[in-house]
Amino acid sequence: MKKIVMPLSVTALLLAGCAEFALLPQSAGQTAAPTPAAAPAPSNTRPPLTGAPRTVDDFDVASADARQAAVAPPTASAGSIGTTVASLGDPARPGFWMETPLVSSPQRGSVLYRPTGRRLNLDLIPIDGPPSGGSRLSISAMRMLDAPLTGLPRVDVFTN
Repeated sequence: MKKIVMPLSVTALLLAGCAEFALLPQSAGQTAAPTPAAAPAPSNTRPPLTGAPRTVDDFDVASADARQAAVAPPTASAGSIGTTVASLGDPARPGFWMETPLVSSPQRGSVLYRPTGRRLNLDLIPIDGPPSGGSRLSISAMRMLDAPLTGLPRVDVFTN
C-alpha cells in the first residue's frame, strides 16, 4: 500500500503546483488567475554618477617633504629581509607604508622595485600571514616606485 500511496501523493503535489503556474489547462468553469504586471526591461545604461570623479591624485596626498624623505638614501645600513609581491593597499590611508608579514613589529625600512630601479624609505607594518604571503603598498609608494597600481609588483624589502 505504501508503494502506491507515496507516488500518488508526490504526483498530486506536483500537479497542484503546476496549476498555480498555469501549466495545466484550465477547466471550462474556472477563470484564469490574473497575471502580474510585467517588470520593466533592464536598462543597459548606468545610473548617473554622483559627485566629482575620483582620480589617483585625489588619494595620493603625500606632501613634498614626505616625498623627499621617501627617496632620500637610507640613514642606516639596510639588511634585506626578503622579497614580496605587493598589491595596492587602502588608497584612503596616506603616507609611505607597506603592510607585510616579513616584519613582526612596526619599523622603518625601504623597498626596491627592480624594473624601475627605484628605492623608497617607508614604514613597515606587520600583518598576519606566512613570510611568503603578499604585502600591501600605499598608493604614494606605488606611484613613486612607478609600479602599476592594478598590478602585483615584486619588491625587495630592507630594514634600516
